[in-house]
Amino acid sequence: MVVAFKVTGSEQGGWVVLHVSGELDLVTSPVLRQKVHDEVAEGRHSLVLDLSEVYFCDSSGVGVLIAARRLIRSCRGRLRLILPARGAAEGSHVNRVLGALGVRRLFDVYGDLEAAVDDGTEPLSA
Repeated sequence: MVVAFKVTGSEQGGWVVLHVSGELDLVTSPVLRQKVHDEVAEGRHSLVLDLSEVYFCDSSGVGVLIAARRLIRSCRGRLRLILPARGAAEGSHVNRVLGALGVRRLFDVYGDLEAAVDDGTEPLSA
């Protein structure tokens, strides 16, 4: 079974949104890393990573998320993750991995795109 990994971009409310789907692992994580670097190189420092369609994430995927956070912070930008509330309730894989590694608290996590691009909405608690 071949699973497609995809990263597509859009803009919403001053935020660049990268929609990620598939498995975020050793093979696919360099694609996401490059997309984040490309956006930052273009001067876009408000970034949302929509991980609602990522159903597997290994340590290399987590490494990309942490590196993205570090890169965005170095240019005084903002990074937000979307891990849907229903996914968290049902045991979202990415949410579980971040929590198990103790790095979930490093990220501003939102339940959906609308909340993530709204500066008045508080992130979900870790």
